[in-house]
Amino acid sequence: MVRGCLYQRVCDPANGHVACSPQEVDAVKERLTVASLDHPHCLSSRNLEDFLSSEEAGDLELEITPVDTLKEAIESLKDGELDLLAMPARLLHGRQIELLEAGCQVLGARAPRRPARFFVSDNRIWYQPKGAIILCDDKIIRRQLKRARRGLRVLSSEAYASIHEIKDRPNSEDDVARWMETLRRNGDIDGFVTSREVFNSIHCSSRRTVLGIDPEEREGDRYLPVPYADLVVLIGRSGFPRKLIQQISEFEGETVWWVQDNLIGGLSDAELNKVAILVRHRQVGAIMRQAEEFYDLTMESVFHDAEGDTETTEVHIEIRMEFISDDGMQTISIERLVPISNLESSVIALSKDWDRMLSTASSPIPEQRTRQGLLPAKDAWIDLEK
Repeated sequence: MVRGCLYQRVCDPANGHVACSPQEVDAVKERLTVASLDHPHCLSSRNLEDFLSSEEAGDLELEITPVDTLKEAIESLKDGELDLLAMPARLLHGRQIELLEAGCQVLGARAPRRPARFFVSDNRIWYQPKGAIILCDDKIIRRQLKRARRGLRVLSSEAYASIHEIKDRPNSEDDVARWMETLRRNGDIDGFVTSREVFNSIHCSSRRTVLGIDPEEREGDRYLPVPYADLVVLIGRSGFPRKLIQQISEFEGETVWWVQDNLIGGLSDAELNKVAILVRHRQVGAIMRQAEEFYDLTMESVFHDAEGDTETTEVHIEIRMEFISDDGMQTISIERLVPISNLESSVIALSKDWDRMLSTASSPIPEQRTRQGLLPAKDAWIDLEK
């Protein structure tokens, strides 16, 4: 088989969009050349390997080849040396113009499996001593930790190294995690936060707990994931056959990508690092069980009619997003649970509501005259720049 033959014929501007013979389609269906661009916190190659070992793959074969940079992968896609690129969505943020200029686009996505972070320590967050030192390189997770437990010293690994004048701090994610584990074992720090992938890659056997997305009890602590957590997108040339993408892509993954791209795709890196977001498919049955567990009568009533019967079985999309102040004291959050059939309009409305909330909360309150007298001006409730 000539790799990329089908897609060159479909997508080559010089030849136009032409139909392909069944023989060519069958040849490509048997084997695709897919590049994987990995990040320590999101291993696209492992995601593809898990797919190949599952029943979902069927007769499809993937030749997986690693690439070091997005630029390298795009050039290979343009030249027809690759059929697809699988990469962490976070690495694509702010660079989609490069895809469009090369005649490529996001064609699908694999749903996140492990978006939550690990907290490595002998004790859970609530049992940490006052003044405990916790290292975490995710800004939004540091703020979530401060919100959950006052009195902790939550620092980035870079800040800790600077304070203690440590000049040989490692650079790679894996080496930083090993270094933090050494500090923890020596008693210099009390714990650190990392991803499941990094924790597994350094073969760490220390006690760890998951910073859970869902609280263990109503109004309990929750840690929404960092943007694009564990989300793998599939990139190919425009015109790539949808039928082939559907064999690798997942409906939930495509939903997660579409929602996050529309809500946070335009943020700068500085803004992105201050936001946490969760997008996932929810079955009505699972929603109802959670509502019963937490005695959430409002949620139960949404899906029940007057006779107590369930009104719908349609898949719903849960969207949660939050911004937290640098000290963890103020939180702006928004939540939606919408049927998949209303997703587009719901995301548009949510985006407008989110922008309005941020604007209101970050605006100073001018002096106001009331019947009771003159109310002094007040500073903004939250500073979005910090």
